[in-house]
Amino acid sequence: MADEKALRLAAIRAANAAKTTAEMRVPRSPATASPSESFEEQLTSQALLPLMMLLLAAAAGAVVAVLAMPAILPGLNASLRGADPKAYWFLSRASAMVAYGLLWMSMVFGLMMGTRLSANWPGGASTFELHQHTSLLGLLFAVFHALILMGDAYIHYGLRQILVPFSSTGYKPLWVGLGQVGIYVLALVTLSFYVRPLIGQQLWRAIHFLSFVLFALALGHGLYSGSDSHLLWVTMLYWASGIMVLFLTVYRFLMAMTARTAGAQDEPDPERVLYVER
Repeated sequence: MADEKALRLAAIRAANAAKTTAEMRVPRSPATASPSESFEEQLTSQALLPLMMLLLAAAAGAVVAVLAMPAILPGLNASLRGADPKAYWFLSRASAMVAYGLLWMSMVFGLMMGTRLSANWPGGASTFELHQHTSLLGLLFAVFHALILMGDAYIHYGLRQILVPFSSTGYKPLWVGLGQVGIYVLALVTLSFYVRPLIGQQLWRAIHFLSFVLFALALGHGLYSGSDSHLLWVTMLYWASGIMVLFLTVYRFLMAMTARTAGAQDEPDPERVLYVER
């Protein structure tokens, strides 16, 4: 009897351990998600919440800036309202550098997913979230970078010159136009995160491959149309970012080729590895 009882206890413990391990690998879902909710629905609900929060934060920040900045920085107010305002150009250049840095980070985190690099740091789930949210923040800063130019008296862009690529001939039209195309590609890639269950996995992957085109467009736009690209630190930033993205691309390609040569199974979808890591 004692042996039979011990065997039952061991079986119960093994079953509980297996159940705990399975639960830890279940994709995280919001507290309001129902048990029958599919993975795609959970992923969409996870993604839409930070999107709405970021949009609300951006709108609130813009309102606060309009109301508070003139009183806090009277020199900025004078520059914005003066006969020859330069603040618009400086804001555009600053936001452009931030947008490029966020795009670079998004590319790095995207290429790290599904590799040992992301397993070591910051982790599979964190890498995906950083990849997604740096892309969204980069889009917000890129849109601000473009729209704020309408206030610059020297460049004198209207809404048509901002929205329609290659429509302005006043300042380096080719490279400016390629940058405008890049913003639309960035919007397409970023927003595809939020409609992934609707468009399917294959189409989503095809759209995501446009990230390489996007990065090339952003790099060329910054190098050849940026007024500060002659500065040493800016040149070093462009070189470092380009080399890092190239290295990670080659590394990811070689890893995939090695897996295929060894006859390994297809690697799991990195975006689906959204489990609580032990």
